[in-house]
Amino acid sequence: MSPLLKLSNAALGALPKGVAGPGYDRAELTPGIVHIGLGNFHRAHQAVYLDDLMGQGRDHDWALLGAGVRAPDARMRSALKAQDCLSTVIERGPEGRFARVVGAMADFLPVDPGNAPLIAALSDPAIRIVSLTVTEGGYFVDPATGRFDPDHPEIVADGHNPDQPATAFGAIVAALAARHAAGHTPFTVMSCDNLPGNGGVTRDAVVGLASLSDPQLSDWIAGNVAFPNAMVDRITPATGPREREMAASFGLDDPVPVTCEPFRQWVLEDSFTAGRPEFEAAGVTMTSDVHDYERMKIRILNGGHAVIAYAGALLGHEFAHQAMADPRIAGLLDRVERAEILPHVRPVPEFTPEEYLTLILSRFSNPEIEDTTRRLCLDGSNRQPKFILPSVADGLASGAPVEGLALVSALWCRYCAGHFEDGRAIEPNDPNWAQLTETAQRAKSAPAAWLELREIYGDLAEAPRFSAAFAGWLRQIWAVGTAATIGSYLGD
Repeated sequence: MSPLLKLSNAALGALPKGVAGPGYDRAELTPGIVHIGLGNFHRAHQAVYLDDLMGQGRDHDWALLGAGVRAPDARMRSALKAQDCLSTVIERGPEGRFARVVGAMADFLPVDPGNAPLIAALSDPAIRIVSLTVTEGGYFVDPATGRFDPDHPEIVADGHNPDQPATAFGAIVAALAARHAAGHTPFTVMSCDNLPGNGGVTRDAVVGLASLSDPQLSDWIAGNVAFPNAMVDRITPATGPREREMAASFGLDDPVPVTCEPFRQWVLEDSFTAGRPEFEAAGVTMTSDVHDYERMKIRILNGGHAVIAYAGALLGHEFAHQAMADPRIAGLLDRVERAEILPHVRPVPEFTPEEYLTLILSRFSNPEIEDTTRRLCLDGSNRQPKFILPSVADGLASGAPVEGLALVSALWCRYCAGHFEDGRAIEPNDPNWAQLTETAQRAKSAPAAWLELREIYGDLAEAPRFSAAFAGWLRQIWAVGTAATIGSYLGD
C-alpha cells in the first residue's frame, strides 16, 4: 500500500487519483474575507463556494483568512497551518464518495486572548467581508426575548475593555473603530449561522456592544455597515476516527477532514458595504427575500432534526439514518412536519413546503452521511427556541395543533434527565447541562418545572394547550417509555 500523502502546497501536484485539487494557483490569492469560526460547516460550505469561484478564474482577491476566539480555534489553526491551510472535503451520497482538496484559505491568524492579530487584520482595508460561523449560541441572544442581551457577562466585559476584547463581536467593534478613525470604508459583517434573521441578529450584537463603550461609534456602525441576511444549508457531521479513515481511503493523511452530504444551498441578501465575490456564479441564490427560505429551512430541516434527534437517541439509534429507518420515528417526523410545521411555512421559487419536506426526508435517510443523533441533540437550550418553539407559537396563534411539538419538547426533557431508558448515562451535551439535568429530574414528578425555564420557553407555560400536552406526554414517557409514547401519538 502506498504511503498516505500529507497535504501541502508542494503536494498538490501529486494528489492521489480520484482526488480533485484547487483549479488555480494559490500563490495568486490575496485575502479579502476574514472568517471567524473554522468549523466543519464553514469548510464544507462557504470555503467550497469560494473554491469553485476561484477555479473559474474569479475572485482571487477574495481568499479567506481563518480566525477564531476560542481554544478549539487554536487547535484547528495548528492542524490547518501544518497543511498550508488546505482542507479535505469528502462528499458522501448514495451514488458514492467524492473527495476534493479545498484551497480557498490563504492563512489562519494567531488565536490570541486579546484578539490583537484579529483586530489588526480586520483593520486592513483589503479585508472587505467578515464572516462568521460561531454557532447559534454565540450571538448573545436572550432565548426568551429573541433579542441581544447586553447584560451577558462576556458582553459586559468587552464593553469595559473595548481595546482587548475576548469575543468575536468585540474584535469586530474594535476594528470598525480603527477603520472609522482612519477614514477607511467599513467591512460587511456576514453571518453564516443557522439563526432566524441572522443578519439582524448580528447587527444587534455589534451595534449593541459598541453602544456600551462608544455610542457615537455605535451610531456610525448602524448607519454604514451592511449585515446581510443569509440561509445556509449542508449536513456536515463532526470529525472523528471514521472520517480520518475515510480520508486515508483516498490516500490522504489529514487529521481534520470534513465529510458532508452532496446537497448544499446558500441564499444570501445582496447587501454589501465594500463589494463581494461573484457568489451567484457558484450557485448562491442572491435575493432580497431571504426570510421565506430561512423559515423553510430552519422550521422543516432544523426543526425536523430536533424531532428525530431525541427520539432516536432514546431509542438507541446512533445515526440519523438509522432513526429514519425506524417506522416509529419516521411516522413521528412525518406527522409533526405535515400537521404542525408545514402549515406555517410559505413556498419559495424552488420548492413548496411539501417538496422541501420530501427532499429533507431523503437527506436525513442518506446512509452514507452517518450523522450522529448525539450531534443533533447538542445544545438544545439554544436550538429549541429557534427551531421548534416558533412553530409552537404559530400553532397557538392560529389554532393549529401543537401536540406533536409538545411531544418533541417532552422527549428533549427526558433526554436531559441524563440517562437512557436502560440506565446508561448520557454524557453532557449542552452548555447548560447541569441546570437542564436538575430541572428535568424535577420535572419527572412536576412537569411544569421544565416549562418554567423562562429563558427558553418564555410564557409558553401559560399556554394551556401546549403545557397540558407537554405534561401529558412527559408523564407517559416516564411511565411506559419512548416507543410506546410515540405509538400513542401515532394512534397505534
